[in-house]
Amino acid sequence: MGQKNIIKKLLEGNQRYITGGALHPNQSFEHRLELANGQKPIAAILTCADSRVSPEIIFDQGLGDLFVLRVAGNAVNEMFVGSLEYAVEHLNVRLLMILGHSQCGAVDATIKGGQPPGKIGSLVQAIKPALDRLKKQSPDWVNVVAKENVKIGVERLRTEDPILTARYEEGDIDIIGAFYDLKSGKVSLII
Repeated sequence: MGQKNIIKKLLEGNQRYITGGALHPNQSFEHRLELANGQKPIAAILTCADSRVSPEIIFDQGLGDLFVLRVAGNAVNEMFVGSLEYAVEHLNVRLLMILGHSQCGAVDATIKGGQPPGKIGSLVQAIKPALDRLKKQSPDWVNVVAKENVKIGVERLRTEDPILTARYEEGDIDIIGAFYDLKSGKVSLII
């Protein structure tokens, strides 16, 4: 399945989710047994660990359909990049998506600044370039910064990683960004 068809399939699943017509595919006992022999996900999605943002649900997909990575603020780091490389190299995934969302608590913590306790500071430092890149605050500041954070992550994967950048430039994979609105349930492509 080509990248454009995968995007279309995910957005169609999101539309079913929004309208209450979710099919809940690939969740049968038989399908689970088939997956014991191996996985063939159609996309890899790096998203926030927020409990309200579950790609399998918001895209109406099932077991084995998505290779999902989750961390607060959908921060891109070496371990997540390595996992995305694995998805491309070993699972034949052709679409990588970074999915941000509205009202992100990690983005809000970054905007508020200060010295967060423990390792939370590492998340703030990963998101801070999005805040620094923007010049003018807006009433929807948390969401504006969250979208910018997605854009920076996508740009990084497209240009800084030897494996993913080469595969992207060859057209073998696509790397896109998207944004999930908690209230409406809608996913919009942003890059």
